[in-house]
Amino acid sequence: MTTATLTTDTTTDQAPVRRVARLFRPYRWSIVVLLAVSVAQGAAGVASPFLVRDIVDQALPQRSASLVVLLAGGMIVAAAIAAVLGVVTTRLSNVIGQGVMHDLRVGVYDHLQRMSLGFFTRTRAGELQSRIANDIGGVDNVVTNTASSVVQNGVAALAVGIAALVMDWKLAAVCLIVVPLFLAFSFRLGRQQRQIARGRQKQLAGITALVEESLSVAGVLLAKTLGRQRELSDRFATESRALSATELTAAMSGKWVISSRRASLTMIPAIVYLVAGLTLAHGSAVFSIGTVVAFTTMLSRLVAPATALQGLGTAASTSMALFGRIFDVLDLPVDIQEKPDARSLPRMRGEVRVEDASFRYGEDGGWTLSDIDFVVPPGTTTALVGETGSGKTTLAYLVARLYDPQLGRITIDGVDLRELKLSAIADAVGLVSQETYLFHESVLENLRFAAPEATDAQVIAAARAARIHELIVGLPEGYDTVVGARGYRFSGGERQRLAIARMLLRNPPILILDEAASALDNETERAVQAAIDELARDRTTIAIAHRLSTVRNADQILVLDHGRIVERGSHDELVARHGRYAQLHGTLS
Repeated sequence: MTTATLTTDTTTDQAPVRRVARLFRPYRWSIVVLLAVSVAQGAAGVASPFLVRDIVDQALPQRSASLVVLLAGGMIVAAAIAAVLGVVTTRLSNVIGQGVMHDLRVGVYDHLQRMSLGFFTRTRAGELQSRIANDIGGVDNVVTNTASSVVQNGVAALAVGIAALVMDWKLAAVCLIVVPLFLAFSFRLGRQQRQIARGRQKQLAGITALVEESLSVAGVLLAKTLGRQRELSDRFATESRALSATELTAAMSGKWVISSRRASLTMIPAIVYLVAGLTLAHGSAVFSIGTVVAFTTMLSRLVAPATALQGLGTAASTSMALFGRIFDVLDLPVDIQEKPDARSLPRMRGEVRVEDASFRYGEDGGWTLSDIDFVVPPGTTTALVGETGSGKTTLAYLVARLYDPQLGRITIDGVDLRELKLSAIADAVGLVSQETYLFHESVLENLRFAAPEATDAQVIAAARAARIHELIVGLPEGYDTVVGARGYRFSGGERQRLAIARMLLRNPPILILDEAASALDNETERAVQAAIDELARDRTTIAIAHRLSTVRNADQILVLDHGRIVERGSHDELVARHGRYAQLHGTLS
């Protein structure tokens, strides 16, 4: 079994450019349109300097008002066209960028949804949140603006370069030769920016994990009862101080080089005036005044796209480290795979068979379950008993295919779980765990999570069967009451009854009850047990026993000890043997 693990040290040095480019492949025709619009915008942007040259060299010396009006009007029209096309390119680039971001977010989330339960037991929740929020959020600006910045500014810079050569190739040769030298410095900053980005994202992941764990209801309760608030605050302050230092380093990285390049680009017009002035001072009129004015006007249009491309190069280098972290998640092997030809079970009898199954956590660990073999006939109840750590919950998780056994197999109606669609298993097997989870939503939304199509009448009927309806209607907002973070607004027994109502609403043919009544007092347990008995009638039920009342009526009882079935039989049969079950009898009572 492949063991997938994600840690703060699991980071690729740099994402392949080709792989990042593939993210834009579904939007290639939109990019073609963006390129065409950007070309038109670039052409409109360089039209004005030519018109300025004609105004200075022709219209003004000729004192032609009509020519001035025509040329000035052309400048206004060109500026208006460039402005409109600029809005269009912004719209197109954001449509492309947000489409890529949506695909990336959904792809990461869907991939994590496919990971096995074991992956989440080995991975900090804060680390996953950081990958989705911080890492994907960190590349949002680059991805959203990359298409327009590369195309728009690249076309603009190219248009200025071509126009400058057309206007006067000698001045262009003198001035434009320095631009590639300035842009070359961008590549020197790439590696440093990527290293800083990797360190920053690791620190953000650490802070996110600390906040998620320490500011949850359980975390706050633990800190307050143990008096550890100050230690947690100090730990957060240390993490925050380190992050601030990294952010400062990132803010200042390469700033002297970037500022020098920007200043140099703005000095290029001075080179034009110097060359033109020296030629005129020596009596050689190589350039007209209009050409000099127009040329400097055109070169001023080079500063913005060149600077933008430099900034984009630095931002892209930084984002490659973030893409590496994102691709780390997408490359995680999925432990529980659904076969391409997996099938459903159109008719469900509900027989569960475990055949010589063995399971362990990790490649090198000891066996948690060994040579487990039993059958649960349709419509019967099998109870699993044993001391803590004997493997009861793990066995239940295998039946729900939250894990796959390394040896042996588990079948429903004679079909190996690995041959079934995961959705078919989820429809067939319902699990009520001892750790009840409720979303921070209303009671109604939490119940309907199991059956979104359920009517209000069906929801109420399920709540009545779980003996929780009267409590719900007594709340200020009834079924619309928000349960609070992880359901902490309700007691443990109330949360258990809500979970049972949710499973009653789902109504699966096979039930797994993982100590479902463990958090209930005796009176509440009797009420809920009656509802569970009603639900289990004519259904296949596997119950992890917590109390004798759950065990006594089971059709068969399996006694687990250190991952093996050491006894099996009915309650009366096992008590009469005076074996391991009899020793546990007092505990279960």
